Amino acid sequence: MNYKEFFYFQKSDRSVLVVLLVLAVVVSVLLYGLGSKEETTALETSSLPVHVKEQDSMAIHYVKGNADYKHENDGNKQEYYHVDGNVVERFPFDPNTADSTELLRLGLTTWQVRSIYRYRAKGGIYREPKDFARLYGLTVKQFRELEPYIRISSDYLPASTLFTQEKPKKTRKDSIAKINTVKLKDNERIDLSETDTNTLKKVPGIGSYYAREIVRYGNRLGGYVSVKQLYEIEDLPEEVMRYFELSQIRVRKMNLNKMTLRQMKTHPYLNFYQCKAILDYRRLKGALKSMDELRMMKEFTPHDIERLQPYVEF
Repeated sequence: MNYKEFFYFQKSDRSVLVVLLVLAVVVSVLLYGLGSKEETTALETSSLPVHVKEQDSMAIHYVKGNADYKHENDGNKQEYYHVDGNVVERFPFDPNTADSTELLRLGLTTWQVRSIYRYRAKGGIYREPKDFARLYGLTVKQFRELEPYIRISSDYLPASTLFTQEKPKKTRKDSIAKINTVKLKDNERIDLSETDTNTLKKVPGIGSYYAREIVRYGNRLGGYVSVKQLYEIEDLPEEVMRYFELSQIRVRKMNLNKMTLRQMKTHPYLNFYQCKAILDYRRLKGALKSMDELRMMKEFTPHDIERLQPYVEF
């Protein structure tokens, strides 16, 4: 069509033709631009190493470090890129002093090496092999392989270990000999009314625990009135009884008319119900005057009255 014929069209038709022409130009430019970008990307990609899994008869091999690519297809080998790979070694090392070359030879990654350097720069110290297991990214398999080769220098142990001395261990023979030198003989006795824990520990079969229990129970009673009262101490060995005697009785008596419920409950021979019965009697009938009034209470048995009598006053 001659360009002069264009002016014979009506004005509306000419507008439509102009729009179509502009669209055609825009589409052509876009298509040309996309095609150029894909070609550029393909060129850039072809110059970089790419990991590709082996599929069917085709395999691409990559060896780390300036890589070695081999493209195998139906037995035809084509080398794309070739360098020597890194070889993992095993040798003794101290994680506190090993440099980056040694750490990389052990198979650690560059970022793990940087992590070790940062840890040491901040004052971190590996005091034992298990501390190295906290290295980020280290697997159980890797640690088990490296653990036999970790050597921690004694320079990195706490300084306090220089001054720790082991105490000489006492043999059983020495302990028995020492015990026998302080224990009572079979014909010796101690006065139960004048004993302390150190004296009580001289009795064969009595140690620190039973010595404290004997003194504590005597204080709760207000004093012993009979050696047989030691039977009331739970699990006290029966064979220790023959080493005690009571030459004089020293008793601290309690006035049931002046004591509170809490004070009376501390005595081994009074329980809660008996203490409450005494308080009820004092509130209803006045002060107690003798043990006969306790005998009339159902809470007290004749045995209770007998063992309580040496410790009561009115």
